[in-house]
Amino acid sequence: MVETIELTDAAVKNLKPSAKLRWIRDDGAQSLYLVIHPRRDGDKRKKRNAKSWLMRFRDPDGRPRKIVLGPFDLSGHELKETPQIGQPLSLAAARALAADVHRRRMAGADVAAEHRARKIRRRTEATEKVTLAFGGCAVEFIRDYRTRWHTRPRRWFEYARVLGLSWPRDADPGKTEPDVIKGGLAEKWADKPVTEIDEADILQLVDTARRHGIAGLFRHNDRVSENRGRNMYAVLSLLFRWLQAKRRVLRNPCRDVAHAGPPPARARTLTDNELRWLWRACDAEPLYGPLVKLLIVTGQRLNEVAGLRRSEVSDDGTLWAISSTRTKNHRDHIVPLSGTARRLIADIVTPSDLVFSSTGTTAVSGWNRLKRRLDSAMLKLADRERDGKIPHWRLHDLRRTFVTGLGNLGIRGDVIELAVNHQSGAARGGVAGTYNKATLLPERKEAFERWAAHVAGIVDQRPTNVTRLADRMARRGSRR
Repeated sequence: MVETIELTDAAVKNLKPSAKLRWIRDDGAQSLYLVIHPRRDGDKRKKRNAKSWLMRFRDPDGRPRKIVLGPFDLSGHELKETPQIGQPLSLAAARALAADVHRRRMAGADVAAEHRARKIRRRTEATEKVTLAFGGCAVEFIRDYRTRWHTRPRRWFEYARVLGLSWPRDADPGKTEPDVIKGGLAEKWADKPVTEIDEADILQLVDTARRHGIAGLFRHNDRVSENRGRNMYAVLSLLFRWLQAKRRVLRNPCRDVAHAGPPPARARTLTDNELRWLWRACDAEPLYGPLVKLLIVTGQRLNEVAGLRRSEVSDDGTLWAISSTRTKNHRDHIVPLSGTARRLIADIVTPSDLVFSSTGTTAVSGWNRLKRRLDSAMLKLADRERDGKIPHWRLHDLRRTFVTGLGNLGIRGDVIELAVNHQSGAARGGVAGTYNKATLLPERKEAFERWAAHVAGIVDQRPTNVTRLADRMARRGSRR
């Protein structure tokens, strides 16, 4: 039932909630109602504003409309600015707002439709504030982004750290919550909408990473590092390409930002002396030493060797099968194991399936510390031979040394590519790569055995009994 009263400030304050909803029409304003909500359990113990202002009217076509103007203002203070829908309103403010609504209606505005649109817009903005915040987008990116092979990137852990997030290495980011790195990007930009990030922001982040390091992460040197800038740019560019595909942003702000291009291709290979010193330096490393030696004799990637499992090795120990989930190009790969490689694996005794592990659950890491120890040991061996300094080298250079060594031994190019799980060139690229599925396993076995024998000759400082394949084929031809 609707009551009609010419309301006053005192009357509005003195009206009390009852057991039922009360509608009181203000006789002093057109279509204005004071709604008093019924009492609830606990209202006597906790003060609750049970009064609100509301308008009811009909459209020109006769349809009933309703607009909630806002709650009753309990403060007793009048607004200094023009009252707006949704604000706490005194009697005078509610009447003024009702008069403004009627004025706009008379001018032809669909006030009810505008009110509904504002409500939808506010709800959308509230939702977007959460879904477009950089911190939330960064977490969602790490959890949901997949490569073109529909797999999580192999370096997702490093991507997350660049963005200021940290998971345990063996965690599933889709099932666990990350830690926010103190001072990292996810902390600094936690609530910053990704739609507000522009080229200037990206450029500043990349330049800061070059000069001072990536926010929140340990800086290994105080020099300007183009590699740090490249890493920051690459991760941000990947993130914003994903956001653009998800229609969270209209354009990628990284697209027109100047950044350092890819580093020049490395050509470093280790000399025979350097291979010998490295092999002997590995003798002082009970766990890492066999791993590095396996890098030398197999030429496979560091992560592939470090993640070697006994279950990947055949029963007779002659073949190592690396699944597509662990290879860079996402292709299954078979590595024939030479006698040297088999002995290196057999000499490692661990209770877990992982061959190279100190925990039993994760593969070994700490490559920077290992590299420093190996450099120091190699330099001591070089000094004994009065051979001077050793040029800078990386563990990945062992792969290039392996490929170059096979070439020098006369191994065919297509066999070398299969040995290191590459697919390029005329032999295996394009249409040839699509239809030529020959594995050349016998040829690969011979290549690995010959390289292992060649390395053994270098280490023992004896002439190798490995004959270049090209020379051998030439001699066979001359006999004919």
